[in-house]
Amino acid sequence: MAAPHPLSPGRAPLYTPDQRARRDATVWTTVQGILAPLQFLVFLVSVVLVLRYLVSGIGYDAATLSILVKTGVLYLIMVTGAVWEKIVFGQYLFAPAFFWEDVFSFGVIALHTAYLWALWTGSLMPAQEMWLALAAYAAYVVNAGQFLWKLRIARLQSEAPA
Repeated sequence: MAAPHPLSPGRAPLYTPDQRARRDATVWTTVQGILAPLQFLVFLVSVVLVLRYLVSGIGYDAATLSILVKTGVLYLIMVTGAVWEKIVFGQYLFAPAFFWEDVFSFGVIALHTAYLWALWTGSLMPAQEMWLALAAYAAYVVNAGQFLWKLRIARLQSEAPA
């Protein structure tokens, strides 16, 4: 079954006019607009380094550093995103318009944090750490897709005649 079209009659708009105005006026929208592609670039570099390690057994330190940077950027985008959500929707997380994206974001954060814990405690072998990072990255890709879909919906709704 296909998802309903973003402009279907009866579908609530993603933003009210007041929320759209707050979204457009806050610097946090720009911050998110910078951090999201930065995170994706860090992710791409890290995936290459992690796969290189898994295939060849070399480059553990570079792969580990890249995962730490990716995790740091993820935490930063989550905190700044919560501030953005508070300004736009009046609550730090789980605003109805982004509820499921926020829920899944916590899964992404949990996987990245599990990697940090495994690294800190030495509870996994290096290859297992890398596989855990890849699981976190797979969840990140799904979550990024959720946010890109919402961005598309917002654009379509803003272009639609009143």
